[in-house]
Amino acid sequence: MNTLIQADIFFFITSIAVAILTILLVIAFIYFIQILINFRAISDILRGGTENAKESIEALSASLAKNPFIKMIFGRKIKNKKKK
Repeated sequence: MNTLIQADIFFFITSIAVAILTILLVIAFIYFIQILINFRAISDILRGGTENAKESIEALSASLAKNPFIKMIFGRKIKNKKKK
């Protein structure tokens, strides 16, 4: 009879430990999902920023290509390299 009581105590303690462990894992999973959501928001912000930077660089490149002073300095060197 004594071993039966010990087995009951063991299973009771084990079931409580499993329940606590399950609750902790659920909480950790919720935090992990929140971290992933934040990463997605950050990547969306960075994507928008890189698109804006790309547009700005393209506009700057186009304005530099139209600038006669820049053409005078760099235009001939580029043409000479292409001919060789």
